[in-house]
Amino acid sequence: MISVREIDHLVLRVRDIEAMRRFYCDVLGATHVAWRPEFGMSHLKVGRSMIDLITVDGKLGKAGGAAPGREGRNLDHLCLRVEPFDQEAIVAHLKRHGIEVGEIRRRYGAEGNGISIYLTDPEGNTVELKGPSDGQAPPS
Repeated sequence: MISVREIDHLVLRVRDIEAMRRFYCDVLGATHVAWRPEFGMSHLKVGRSMIDLITVDGKLGKAGGAAPGREGRNLDHLCLRVEPFDQEAIVAHLKRHGIEVGEIRRRYGAEGNGISIYLTDPEGNTVELKGPSDGQAPPS
């Protein structure tokens, strides 16, 4: 039996790796770990997980076909568990960085129901910032 504990890493194919690295590091607090030019890949640490950015025209990115855009994306959304989760401070921080804040509401995630904030990264990927569980029963 396989028992999954958490997301290890997520790989995003990107057109502008510098803008994406700035967004995930400067806005969302990821740490840049390594740049691997032979793959066109940047490794970013987010908590105990990783987000890997690969250029669409690099060795790995070419295999994915066309670049993400309005007509197609690489994923539906990425959810990042945020702790501590101070909604007002998070919203203020996002606005200081010129990030449009989407719908804020209670949603179900790995730890249960809790408040989350939707936003969009520079290449149109939806990012969900998730707070702690409210202890309520899962949706039926």
